[in-house]
Amino acid sequence: MTPGKGSAGAGQGGAMIGVSGWVRYTCVIAAAGAACFSAAAEAKWLRATSDHFVVYSNAGETALRKTATQLEQFDGVMRILHRANTPPAEPGTNRVTVYVVDTASDVRKLMGKGSANVAGFYLPRVNGSIAFTPRSGGADANLKPEIVLFHEYAHHFLLGTFAAAYPAWFSEGYAEFVSTARFEKDGVMVGVAAQHRAYSLFKTRGLSAERLFDTGSRRLSDEERGSLYARGWLLTHYIMFDPARGATFGRYLDALNKGVPSVAAARAAFGDLRALDRALDAYLARSTIPGIKIAYSRLPDPKITVEPLSAGAEALMPLRMESERGVNRQTAQPIYTRAKTIAAAYPTDAVAQGWFAEMAYDAVQDDDAEAAADRALAADPKMAQALLYKARIHLRRASAASTKDADAWKEARSWVVKANRLAPDDAEALSLYYDSFGAQRTPPTKVAITGVKRALELVPQDPGLRFKVAAQEIGDGDAEDAKRTLRPLAFNPHLPADNPAARLITILESGKIGPEALRSLGQAQGQVQGPGQDGAAETPPAG
Repeated sequence: MTPGKGSAGAGQGGAMIGVSGWVRYTCVIAAAGAACFSAAAEAKWLRATSDHFVVYSNAGETALRKTATQLEQFDGVMRILHRANTPPAEPGTNRVTVYVVDTASDVRKLMGKGSANVAGFYLPRVNGSIAFTPRSGGADANLKPEIVLFHEYAHHFLLGTFAAAYPAWFSEGYAEFVSTARFEKDGVMVGVAAQHRAYSLFKTRGLSAERLFDTGSRRLSDEERGSLYARGWLLTHYIMFDPARGATFGRYLDALNKGVPSVAAARAAFGDLRALDRALDAYLARSTIPGIKIAYSRLPDPKITVEPLSAGAEALMPLRMESERGVNRQTAQPIYTRAKTIAAAYPTDAVAQGWFAEMAYDAVQDDDAEAAADRALAADPKMAQALLYKARIHLRRASAASTKDADAWKEARSWVVKANRLAPDDAEALSLYYDSFGAQRTPPTKVAITGVKRALELVPQDPGLRFKVAAQEIGDGDAEDAKRTLRPLAFNPHLPADNPAARLITILESGKIGPEALRSLGQAQGQVQGPGQDGAAETPPAG
């Protein structure tokens, strides 16, 4: 295997944006269980590919190009705001795949249980982060579909560009701040009022500044969570357009990432938090708020390639979205059963066979999965998905047999090596190569460890991958590196305050390291790797 190889703050804004006319709306992105999506659209599906995105839509080429272009421009806006021009890898690495479905109802069908108020969701994954968004936002005009999509991509961008620990109020507040970006005739306006947060801002008590900085101490009520987003937006807006406030926030963030408790770090940086509350209230009471317009001439001219799907991929598209959303062995079975008949009609369609190989593997139908992967590779010998599913199948067989045959394990890994040679910066291949040693119940090689750490550099958004790397660092005795790796998870606003990452940091700070620290967490090694492994159902972030 051959692994390939600032601080946030906006400049001064020129525009002022009126606050009047805000209306009530409360947006919730909820956790969910397994999905069931069956509405096959009559229109043809198209795929748009750009540097940072793959977008699937059946709304026609004009609408698809507009969506892909605005997503790339939105990415460019954030890079200008943060002077983040150096990517961690070649363009096209760690793309987000966006599925544009007809309505919010279709999104909720994909989400399943707990999706009553869902308007879109995002899954960060080493094998390719995905998002689902509707073309139509529903009855309330204030929650446009792009607001939810931009909010979720902001999380992806922030952690991918500045892999640090962020307090919940900033993680969500920043995503809200940029999500309302408005595409105007001559540029993109940033700092637009978050109208969908008006109710939480004006009609509820709202979290105090101290509570904002201490949101990890206990579970928030629904009203408090709404306030976290709203007051987080307000505090983010307050610091983004003033260099002095931005520098203060920078000092707070630096202390937080060095292990200083959040409230103590906030008091040291901001001073009296009650005075900060009064300043925020005064800022909200202004008749206008600052904004910044970034001219299109400053943004990249995105190269968008639009192409139709193959006939087999078109036929499998509804099932592909179900599969991509995340399955377990039970929910995978009906998808496999329905897909088998469809895939049989397209034996030379590489994409269709590759997709079916994944569906069959998830349903533990390994013979069908391997046959499909072989058909995909016969049509396209460089298809990474098929190569990696060949590897997964052979690794699972070797593990189930508890074989001690070194050649069997070498042969299974050879498929990962082939994928890696085609794309050294494919994080999925690097992560799977590392996992293969766990399947063999043998220590990973130095190359495998280097590879999985590179995978995290490439896809820092995946929580399971982050926990996996931290566990390796703990096993190696690297407590400080492990704490740095774990902090973004410890402050994740969608995990409980006592989540495993936070508890592990506490254990490490007590002086324990290596296997003793992992034992203290009370988890077996297989559980330490975190969520999202081997087709397990994944829970979308809460927005």
